[in-house]
Amino acid sequence: MATSGISGSGGSGGATTTSSSLTALSNNYELFLSILTTQIQNQDPLNPMDSSKYTEQLVQYSSVEQQIKTNDQLGDLLSVMAATTASSYVSYLGTNVTAAGNTTSLKDGEAEWTYDTPEAGKARVEVRNNLGAVIFSEDADLSYGRNTYSWDGRTTAGSTAPDGEYTISIARYDANNRPTVPVATEISGTVDGIEFTSSGAVLQIGGVYVSASSVLSVNRD
Repeated sequence: MATSGISGSGGSGGATTTSSSLTALSNNYELFLSILTTQIQNQDPLNPMDSSKYTEQLVQYSSVEQQIKTNDQLGDLLSVMAATTASSYVSYLGTNVTAAGNTTSLKDGEAEWTYDTPEAGKARVEVRNNLGAVIFSEDADLSYGRNTYSWDGRTTAGSTAPDGEYTISIARYDANNRPTVPVATEISGTVDGIEFTSSGAVLQIGGVYVSASSVLSVNRD
């Protein structure tokens, strides 16, 4: 079981934000203390400030201090949560997953997608390469429900496409005989790598990357 491709650090964005907030609060804390000390040193001895005003400012001082401590504890909590989340995604390694998606790998002249349609009927199928160019298209008869569409790598021009990543689009023909009704597709494969990005965990299935949030089922052989 391959375990390569794990990179990045989960939750780093949250830790940075917490650190920035803590710095800002600490600066406010120091500024407040400096201002309060200056007020006391420079008040008019014949007309001192009302003690209730000092009490009010001390309450504000205490509130800022509590915010700093709370943010510090929140930062620790976020770090623990990020580590726990990252560990849970690592368990995907070596498992077979099915995920919502339309890009999969062609290997040894074979690529497969699962489609799900509420109605049987004719549909337009297009396969694109990684540059977005349509290299194969045909009209196919879709069966009702969940089924598999297979492509052998043959292009419309009659050549054979090299192994790599290819994207499919399937659209059923409507009542006006136009291919306008999109059909949902899924991909399946073994997870052999994980990356942690600012937008969440991404699973690597061969050369294809899918968001962990798009996983529909997990199977461990």
